[in-house]
Amino acid sequence: MRGGELDDCLRACAVHSGKLVGSIDRRRVELAEQLRKLLVVWGTTSTGTPAPAPAGATALLKRAVKGAAAPSAGLGNELLDALLAVANKALECGYDDELNLALVISDTVLAQRKNSRAGWRLRARLLEALGEEKEAVEAYERYLALTEDDGFGVRARIAGLRAAQDKERELLSLLRRQCPRAEQFTRGPATDIWAEGLAAHAVGDWQAAEPRLVGALLSLAAEDAPATDRQELLSQYLDLRTAENTGSGDLPALTEAIALYAEQRRMRMRGPVEDPTVGGVQWISLGEFRNRIAGKSVCLIANSGRVGASSMGAEIDAYDLVVRFNSYKIEPKHTGSRTDLHATIHKHGFNWEKPVDTRLVFGGVSGDWKHSLRNRLVPGAQTYLGDESLRWPVRNIGKLGTDVWSGIPTTGFNMLYLLDFLDVSPTLDLIGFDFYESGAYRVQEAMKLAITSVHEYTSEKAWVMQRAQSVTDMRISLR
Repeated sequence: MRGGELDDCLRACAVHSGKLVGSIDRRRVELAEQLRKLLVVWGTTSTGTPAPAPAGATALLKRAVKGAAAPSAGLGNELLDALLAVANKALECGYDDELNLALVISDTVLAQRKNSRAGWRLRARLLEALGEEKEAVEAYERYLALTEDDGFGVRARIAGLRAAQDKERELLSLLRRQCPRAEQFTRGPATDIWAEGLAAHAVGDWQAAEPRLVGALLSLAAEDAPATDRQELLSQYLDLRTAENTGSGDLPALTEAIALYAEQRRMRMRGPVEDPTVGGVQWISLGEFRNRIAGKSVCLIANSGRVGASSMGAEIDAYDLVVRFNSYKIEPKHTGSRTDLHATIHKHGFNWEKPVDTRLVFGGVSGDWKHSLRNRLVPGAQTYLGDESLRWPVRNIGKLGTDVWSGIPTTGFNMLYLLDFLDVSPTLDLIGFDFYESGAYRVQEAMKLAITSVHEYTSEKAWVMQRAQSVTDMRISLR
């Protein structure tokens, strides 16, 4: 870590906000919005009085550019969350300027909060994006040492990086054997040798080009160059070799090299998959799911502070089917002890290891949904798993497009919409649904997750209340 002074970090954020004015890049527009929110929080926490927006943010920006920001009073929770939100958006941008900004924020967060779980996870993701995989693994391990719940799949990420590094070494050893002349080109500067190889290829001399290209790859590996650089050059080399050797006697050797390259790329993307058959799980379709719940009393348990203090555990366990969501927390006296159906968004892995009868995983993009199932599903932790027909109920079953329902439907709303649509449950109760008015009640690691603004909680509440048959402080009955 370098520096880590909070005021310097905030000034850097303010200056970067000015650079994004007028950007049409969607990711940078989203980053600009998070920077605006950060500046407002900064103005509020640094002066002790609310900062007007947008004038307050503009004033802060001007002050920061002049280098005259007021001294900070330390990194409070609200400011920490705002900084992390900026860093995450900067990381999503992926451009050098934004990665540098994320690096400044990472330095600052860990200098101010050395045991910040979110700070170490940000650090690891940033190092991985920069190609510093060894340091990324160390940061991921620091994160795991600070948490009991691996809801973000960090252990699988570490395993994938290590397995990919092993496969990459295996690939380079193969290339060394396939091109023995490459050894004489491993001692000079890798970039110069690579340029010589490209020049030889450009004039049609593959016999001179290949040993130089392979030699440069071996040299980069020996120098422990960033993984991103090594991957780019490996890809270029195999593309050139494929173009030169298609249909030649080198095809079996080329196929072996490409297979190893593809495997180490897959490992970096998804980690090792222990059970490609997903543990013999039984996939169920929309119709099969309907038949399994028909005639059963159903309760949906909110992850709300109201449930966490309800003392309704016995009543909840008396239903035929207990449905819980995402990062639910069990406290038998208040929440009940059973979970028959776990409904979760595909983007994180909280509670996926908890044994349930049925698991429904929701996701808007089919490819991302399938990728998450492959990476996160724990073999043996569920008997039934919803198939693609149950992937995104509000959009795919209800046919509610963005023109009708502009917000991204929550996991709870997707589940409730599905049950209401099927209409086969004599009792359909929502327990503790106050749409986060009483705060979140989740497993510890998920408590820092923001209650995101992309969902239309107000619209979802209105939809529920229009269909409610009875309403009490703790229970909304739709049947």
